[in-house]
Amino acid sequence: MLKSYFTTAFRALKRNWNYTVINVVGLTFGLACCLLLFMAIRYELSYDRHNANADRTYRLVGHYTNGTTDGFNVGIQLPALAALRNDFPELKQHITLTHEISDVVIRTGNSATGKFKEGRGLVSFVEPEYFSIFDYGWKQGNAQTALKNPNTVVLSERMARKYFGNTDPMGKTIRVENRLDFTVTGVVDNPPATTSVPFEVLLSFASLKQYGAYTGWDDWQSTYSGAQVYLTLPSSSVDQELAARQMGAKLVAFGKKYLRPDDAANFKFELQPLTEIHYDKETGNYANRTVSRQTIWAMALIGLFILITACVNFINLATALAIRRSKEVGVRKVMGSSRGQLIRQFLGETGLLTTIAVVLALVVAYLALPSVAKLLDIQVDALTLVDPAVIGFLIVLAVFTTVLAGFYPSLVLSGYQPVLALKGRSASGKLGGSGNKQLTLRRSLIIVQFAISQMLIIGTIIAYSQMQHFRSADLGYRKDAVLTVPIPERKPGQLENLRARLASLPHVESLSYGISIPSANGNWSTSIRFENADKEADFSVVMRPADTSYFRTYGLQLIAGRMYLPADTMREFVVNESLARKLGFSDPKQIIGKTITLGGTQEKKPIVGVVKDFSTYSLHRKTAPSLLTSFRDTYNTLGIQFDARQGGTEAISRLVRTVEQSWEATFPDFVFKYEFLDESIDNFYRNEERLFSVFRLLAGIAIFIGCLGLYGVVAFMVESRTKEVGIRKALGASTAHIFSIFSVDFLKLVLIALVVASPVAWYVMSGWLKDFEYKISIEWWMFALAGLLAVVVALITVSFQSIRAAMLNPVKSLRAE
Repeated sequence: MLKSYFTTAFRALKRNWNYTVINVVGLTFGLACCLLLFMAIRYELSYDRHNANADRTYRLVGHYTNGTTDGFNVGIQLPALAALRNDFPELKQHITLTHEISDVVIRTGNSATGKFKEGRGLVSFVEPEYFSIFDYGWKQGNAQTALKNPNTVVLSERMARKYFGNTDPMGKTIRVENRLDFTVTGVVDNPPATTSVPFEVLLSFASLKQYGAYTGWDDWQSTYSGAQVYLTLPSSSVDQELAARQMGAKLVAFGKKYLRPDDAANFKFELQPLTEIHYDKETGNYANRTVSRQTIWAMALIGLFILITACVNFINLATALAIRRSKEVGVRKVMGSSRGQLIRQFLGETGLLTTIAVVLALVVAYLALPSVAKLLDIQVDALTLVDPAVIGFLIVLAVFTTVLAGFYPSLVLSGYQPVLALKGRSASGKLGGSGNKQLTLRRSLIIVQFAISQMLIIGTIIAYSQMQHFRSADLGYRKDAVLTVPIPERKPGQLENLRARLASLPHVESLSYGISIPSANGNWSTSIRFENADKEADFSVVMRPADTSYFRTYGLQLIAGRMYLPADTMREFVVNESLARKLGFSDPKQIIGKTITLGGTQEKKPIVGVVKDFSTYSLHRKTAPSLLTSFRDTYNTLGIQFDARQGGTEAISRLVRTVEQSWEATFPDFVFKYEFLDESIDNFYRNEERLFSVFRLLAGIAIFIGCLGLYGVVAFMVESRTKEVGIRKALGASTAHIFSIFSVDFLKLVLIALVVASPVAWYVMSGWLKDFEYKISIEWWMFALAGLLAVVVALITVSFQSIRAAMLNPVKSLRAE
């Protein structure tokens, strides 16, 4: 029996080979998309789950509310660590502080080849307790003793091989930032790609003070975002969420105990689950990679939509082909076949077709995997098709597709009455259909297909418009033709010598030192006291220490007063418009001459100027009240503004090489690194660029699959109405008239699909745009453009078959049946 089903199914698919190809291609791309999206979603949802106690582990964050400001700070005051251990002895061995250092140079010898620049998320000072919270597999050494003593370091396998090749790293020495030597006392497995805490160079916490990083051990006001506290709650018989809430209540009292009353009123400690860190864009993480849960579920929904689009093709073509198979069904029923046997036969045909599509989908997924991983910023090594979960998903997907695509057509085909079927009276219909019910279903399914496609097109248009807004928005400063270079140290004379070397270079128009570029996600924030106020303002201020050339280099505009005078320390302030307005001055000139006292200090400094607002963060966040002043010890970035019009790309390359030579002569113990300012700004929107690229790709695939199905339905419609076309041609119908017969009905369906898709797309994309402080407005033309694109695509799809039918010789058309 099974052999008979298989043979019959193979013959039926072979007989209608053109429609089989359309279905297989559509299902292949639909299944491949679903498979790749499943792997990507599974990757994102597995973040930090490799830790055995992940469900009981939390990051301590500060929740601050100053006036209208409501936000979180992942940096925790350093004295909090000892206080927490004292007040919560049950956490003593299960709480730790990680103190990250980034953009550091690690040396393993005196030669230039033994010098390595390590960026974010790789190097941190940690305690031995760190290994009781985060799971590492040990190759050499052990968790209890490896970092117990100062000047020791644990390396990942990758870093050990990078620094020392194939030799045994144990007992060897690395030098960090030309400040301190550390002896290797342990080697651990490489952390998985799906971790929010990916450190691979783990320095002994006991060396932090000696190293000279910021260590305000008694300062309860200042924080550093790289110093984060993690803890694991003890196992409890009560619900874990309840235990976390109970601990949260204790932390409120803890904050009131140690913080100043004014600070405690606007600040409290809270617990953030380790398993939620990856999905929180606001707080971020050491891995510098986040993705929202909304994006993950959107990917899942789009994958389902594409699969439905592919299945719709099968249903449409199967019901359209019912007219050809009605006599076959009639004969089988007369010969004694039951309806159940016929249903199994037709489901078997669908299963065979789906099996072919699954095999091809695996091939497509395998070939596309590197590109998809790059597009989604996923480590390709972390994705594999040879995985029980992936194989299980594929089996479930194949069964689901078989049932979804084959169940209704099998009911239709098996339900024909033998007498009517043998008389050929089982099918009639305008669109090549079999009865009004099937005609209505087929039209509805075409609407579903194009509604899905148009939702994705509208989403792509809105995402593209938002990305263009990012690129063209007025940030309040110049971002083109500016080269930025980090400054590793500031010994006497170094900055001045480097400036002298670079100032004489051709095409260099301006040089400046500052704490950072104008827009930065990592900022120095502080409280202020204005004039003779009794207490500090109820908002914080972003500090932008910089030299006096900073304004010219980045094109900042003074709108009142003057620039502060050159100095190595803070003497005068320039404030931005937002700060002036916050302090109650609508006219910037009125604030000139007023004084500000920074939090933690007692000295008043005069305000000598007001600068036009510039973007202090990315465009996700509103411009913050900001203050600029001189402060040499904080200058971490060199900005070089050059004339890009002279000499083109080659001149810029020569300039970068010359800057590198001068920089290395000034800082011989460090590694040169540079970035163009516009590239730095673009990095703020990597997640949005990634989402836009995904939208664009999936929209294209959905349109392609929908057009395949539309092409097949039109082809069958043309074939079934060949004689009608011949009669119309013989009676004088023009090619345009014949074309309109086949196209008008489908264009109506596309326009109905636009009406269905528009409110859904508006709702979804309005929610997406809420993440941005500065965003575009969703306008009518975006929906009109999506509808126009869909109409054009549908016309192109329909036109090939309909024009071919219109161009046939009427004599041949009349002989066709």
